[in-house]
Amino acid sequence: MTTAREIMTPDATCIGANESVLDAAKKLTDLGVGALPICGTDERLKGMLTDRDIVVKVLGVGKDPAQVKAGDLAQGEAVTIGADDDAEEILRTMSEHKVRRLPVIDGHSLVGIVAQADVARALPDPKVGDLLEAISA
Repeated sequence: MTTAREIMTPDATCIGANESVLDAAKKLTDLGVGALPICGTDERLKGMLTDRDIVVKVLGVGKDPAQVKAGDLAQGEAVTIGADDDAEEILRTMSEHKVRRLPVIDGHSLVGIVAQADVARALPDPKVGDLLEAISA
């Protein structure tokens, strides 16, 4: 069975919890991605920050992205997947939590991200269709 480690994008770049949302936006742009893991000074995952979070929770309410910290947008415990978890667990977790990206953890270390596109490339069409339906519902 396919594991998260096999289909993930490795070496996920974090935004520090104490870095500004403006810095996060620049990093998103430079990397050409729509989300970044938020990591604390202890290198542990604190949450995920999306481009939508920046628009809705910062810009849309008139906050200054240079003054808001990325960690301020971390919401509760991040939904993650273990590096050796199989594809069924990835699908279940994405569907249950309605997320398009899952940080991949090995022990306490962030080792990558599994995105919906990674799943689409790696798994048979019917399973991908079920995932898309679950996330979009």
